Amino acid sequence: MIKIGNIEIAEFPILLAPMEDVTDPPFRYVCKMFGADIMYTEFISSEGLIRDADKSVKKLDFDEFERPIGIQIFGHDIDSMVKAAQYAERANPDIIDINYGCPVRKVVSKGAGSGILNDIPKMVKMTEAVVKAVKIPVTVKTRLGYDDEHREIVEIAERVQDVGIQAITIHGRTRTQRPRIPADWTLIGEVKNNPRMHIPVFGNGDVVDAKSAKHFKDNFGVDGLMVARGVYGNPWIFHEIKTYLETGKIPELPDIEERIKISSIQLEKSVNWKGERRGILEMRKHWSDYFKGYPNFKPFRHKLMNVETHEKVLEILMEIKEYYY
Repeated sequence: MIKIGNIEIAEFPILLAPMEDVTDPPFRYVCKMFGADIMYTEFISSEGLIRDADKSVKKLDFDEFERPIGIQIFGHDIDSMVKAAQYAERANPDIIDINYGCPVRKVVSKGAGSGILNDIPKMVKMTEAVVKAVKIPVTVKTRLGYDDEHREIVEIAERVQDVGIQAITIHGRTRTQRPRIPADWTLIGEVKNNPRMHIPVFGNGDVVDAKSAKHFKDNFGVDGLMVARGVYGNPWIFHEIKTYLETGKIPELPDIEERIKISSIQLEKSVNWKGERRGILEMRKHWSDYFKGYPNFKPFRHKLMNVETHEKVLEILMEIKEYYY
């Protein structure tokens, strides 16, 4: 069993990456149904949290079913990060995760997210301050470095481990690399094989299906994998990866009935959590992913993008079921 602090996880855990506007409680719920071992909230601004901003505070919500759950925070000011970590701890998560990986320009320009990779001493100081401020395990998600000239992750991993983090997830790209560039797992493997490292090392980047998961597990020796874009419209990926790693067989893809059933659960939870109008609006980004590859889906997508009641969405889903059966 892998342990993060005193939390026992699976022997080779598959983690759901925190993704803004994707991994909200309704989506996390269906991912947990299919075996996600650890999940994280969408990343939360430390400044927004300590100001009691509604959007930031709302992101602290989670269901007991989701445990173990981590609340992920980001920011550029050490004092604000400490206060935000203490605020988040009161929500009673299992883990506080620090985001040192977000590449978005408006975050990086303030020295937050992967922007802090330009100032490793500050990164270490911030990590130590957060670790000391809370009683639950602190973990870090970061990248290989800021750019190709500064791939300093082996040193970074040692230093944040030495100030008390309990696990690290490494995305196999630098801040300046675009997602279309294949993730480089070589340095992730170096971190894992560094004899000074004694905490779990999880790998992230291009884990999009069962075969890619097995490749990274077998070749780089990591303690677990984090899935990001591979989960879009595909909460089944956790079951797929685990089945393949255990048996060498890839389970059949979910049929149309299963896709409608699970997307309906996410829809219902979205409406309950956000209210009908907003819940339906925010589900719109998921429909194409849930039904990706189905021929002639465009007219149904158009309908789903233009209805505003829960009842109407369910009617369209029944139309979809009848059409493809």
